[in-house]
Amino acid sequence: MIYLDYSASTPIAPEVREAMLPYLGEHYGNPSSTHWAGAPAAEAVSGARGRVAALLGCSPAEVVFTSGGTEANNTALIGAVGASGRERPHIVTSAVEHPAIVEPCRYLERHGADVTYVPVDETGLVDPDDVARALRPETVIVSVMHANNEVGTIEPIAEIARITREAGVLLHTDAAQSVGKIPTRVDELGVDLLSVAAHKFYGPKGVGALYVRAGTPLAPFMHGAGHESGRRAGTENVILDVGLGAAAELAGDLVWTAGLRELRDWLWLQLSDHYGEGVVLNGHPTQRLPNTLNVSFLGRDGREVLAAMPEVAASTGSACHSGGTEPSPVLAAMGVPREAGAGTVRFSLGRATTRRDLERLLELLAANV
Repeated sequence: MIYLDYSASTPIAPEVREAMLPYLGEHYGNPSSTHWAGAPAAEAVSGARGRVAALLGCSPAEVVFTSGGTEANNTALIGAVGASGRERPHIVTSAVEHPAIVEPCRYLERHGADVTYVPVDETGLVDPDDVARALRPETVIVSVMHANNEVGTIEPIAEIARITREAGVLLHTDAAQSVGKIPTRVDELGVDLLSVAAHKFYGPKGVGALYVRAGTPLAPFMHGAGHESGRRAGTENVILDVGLGAAAELAGDLVWTAGLRELRDWLWLQLSDHYGEGVVLNGHPTQRLPNTLNVSFLGRDGREVLAAMPEVAASTGSACHSGGTEPSPVLAAMGVPREAGAGTVRFSLGRATTRRDLERLLELLAANV
């Protein structure tokens, strides 16, 4: 079996699993309790928060644990709008965002907000000048993903940050795909809010984090007993928080990604040599994640291509919303023709991917495409 869907989810790293095990057994206390049973749990959550902060280059007090990237995104957008007090708040986002951004924006539109969706070019890049032109006096927040989940294109977040900072507008970025693959230091990016999802970088599913720059106004999305310094109520999920912290510690080492990029580029070279003009690359040719290869097999249906190779786990687009018959909104926004979009397959590599995996993939493709 060949797993090439690391952008959808990664396996839990052995080090992460080992870190979580004690909190499935002897350390069962509530971290809010002040007695002997709660102290180890509280210490574990604090340590995990510190590891996430170290990865992002921020203070531990600026890290809010969530149930995943989706909740982090919802909290950033709905929380910023809720704290703004504006009668008709305005949001700017891109045309290639994940549904975890698009759907909260649509929700806010139904409740009186205005949303501007700025376009992208044929490689999936947002033009910072388009963001600048979209800003209004009532703009509350700009949200542009750090790296695209389907084609891997890396957006110019630092350039956008200079524009939003000058305008006095909050900037959020969904970094679910970029953490652990490229640098995600919040001060280098210049963002006020940044979303993280553990299962995208060898941590457990069901846990994530939202970086909230100190002083950023944000209405709480979850209400209750005031956990997470009043920003997200609910008893801390010690087991998963520990897993996220352990994964964050591993994610700080990006040395291995150079070899990943070499494998990815070798695969594209083999495909382009074999299929010639029958295969096209989607996304930016250089400014994209080191593990992502999104290609269109012209004249073919991507679902049929994968169905013919049951040994291969890959995606026809974003795995979070694959399976439909409509073209990917991301590819459509990039101007990819409908016929080419239908033949799209995303191969995403990871730590365990080998040259032999890719050679076997090419053999299967040659026999079926």
